[in-house]
Amino acid sequence: MQVAQRISGGTAAEIADSVRALLERADLAPGDLLPPVRTLADELGVNRNTVMAAYRQLAGAGLVITRGRAGTRVVERSPVAQEGFAERGSLRDVGTGNPDPRFIPDPSAALAAMAGRPILYGEPVIDPGLAAWAEEWMRADLGDRPHRLTVTSGAVDAVERILAQALTRDDAVALEDPCFLASIQTVRLGGYRAVPVPVDDEGMTVDGLRAALEQGVRAVVCTPRAQNPTGTSLSATRAEQLRAVLAEHPYVLIIEDDHFSLLSREPFHSLVGPDHRRFALVRSVSKFLGPDMCLAIVASDPRTADRLALRLSPGTTWVSHLLQRLVLALVTDDGARETVSAAAAHYAERNAAFARLLRDVGLTSVGTDGLNLWVPLPVPASSVAAGMQERGWLVRTGDEFVLGDPAAARHLRLTVHDLSDTDAERLAADLDETVCAASRTDGMR
Repeated sequence: MQVAQRISGGTAAEIADSVRALLERADLAPGDLLPPVRTLADELGVNRNTVMAAYRQLAGAGLVITRGRAGTRVVERSPVAQEGFAERGSLRDVGTGNPDPRFIPDPSAALAAMAGRPILYGEPVIDPGLAAWAEEWMRADLGDRPHRLTVTSGAVDAVERILAQALTRDDAVALEDPCFLASIQTVRLGGYRAVPVPVDDEGMTVDGLRAALEQGVRAVVCTPRAQNPTGTSLSATRAEQLRAVLAEHPYVLIIEDDHFSLLSREPFHSLVGPDHRRFALVRSVSKFLGPDMCLAIVASDPRTADRLALRLSPGTTWVSHLLQRLVLALVTDDGARETVSAAAAHYAERNAAFARLLRDVGLTSVGTDGLNLWVPLPVPASSVAAGMQERGWLVRTGDEFVLGDPAAARHLRLTVHDLSDTDAERLAADLDETVCAASRTDGMR
C-alpha cells in the first residue's frame, strides 16, 4: 500500500499523529519520502494548508525534514550535530568550537575564598551580589530601558525557557542562517517553526528579517557579536536598519544571545529599539570562564521576566547560589579579569593570523571575532572534509549549520586558535592542496 493511503486524519493534529503511528510501527523508515502536500490533501479530502501544518508539526518535532522541491522525508537516525571534540582516532580536530583551556581562569583561589550563609527554599533566584554586578554590566548596553534580571543554567537554557514562556507549538521563530547548532536544536525540540534569515558580513540582512516578519514570526533570535559559525558582528548601520524594521512589530520577542560578551573586540549593537516591548539580552559566562560554568545572566522586559521567573522556582529549578557566588568571585578578581583580557587578545590574534595564511593560498574567511573561522570554498565541503581526513585533519562542514541556504554546504567552520604556528601553516597548506584536488575532480564531472 502506498504511503498516502496509509495516512489518515482530517485535521493537522490527526494527520501528524497518523504519521507518528506509522513511524512507531516501523511502517515508515528513515529516509522514506512522504507524499507531496497536494497528493496527500487530495487523498484525504482536506485543504493543502492542513497537510502543510501537519508536516510543520512533524518537522518541529524533529521527525521529518523538508527540502523544498526535494520533498519531505523521515529524518535519518544519526547523532544530532553538536559542539565539542569528535572521536576520530588520531585525527587533529579543528572543528571543536571550544575555548582554549589555557585562557580559562583557575577557580581554585576563588573557591577557597567563597563564603556566605546557606541558601534555603523560597529565596530569590539570583544571588544579591551577582545581581548587583550584573546590573552594572547589563545597564552599560541597555541604558535606562526598564528591565529585570534573572539567572539561568547557561545561554541555551535561557533561550529555551524564554521561548517556552512566549510561544506555543508551531509558532514561527526567526533564526540566523547559517545558525548556532544549539539554537537549531532548541527550536526543533520545542516544536517551533524555524524561519531562516540570511547573515552577511554585517549580521542579519534587512530583507531577510523583513521577509521573516511577513511570515508571522513571533520571536527573533540574534547573535549581535561573534555570530556562530560565521564570526560576524552587527554593524552600527545594520543594527539601526533592523531596529527600523522591528519598530513596526513592537511585540515580537527579540532574544539577543551575546555569548562572546567580555571576549569580543567588537562593540555591542542591539536590535532592540527604545519602544520595543518584548526583549531579552542573554550573556553566558561559558566562553570566558569555561563550558562547565553553566550560568547566564538574562536582562529582559518586566513582563518576560515575570513569566520567566515562573519557570525558575526557588528550590527546584534555580541555579546554585554557590555557582553564582563563584562566578561573581571570578569576574571581580583582577587576576581572572586579566586572564579573560588575554584570552580575548589571543583569539583575535590567532584568528587573524590564520586568515592571513588562507589569503596567502588564495582562500578567504568571513569574520574573525569568536572562537571559529568561517571559510568559503569553491567546491562542496564534504569532498574537502574527506580529503582533509586523509591528511590527518578533522574539519567541520557548513551544512551542519544550515537552515535554508544551500551555499553553506560550501563552507568549513574551523577552530584554529590553539594551533602552533607550524601546525597552522600545515593546516592552511593541506587545505589549499585538498581544495585544488577536489576542484580538479569536480571539474571532470
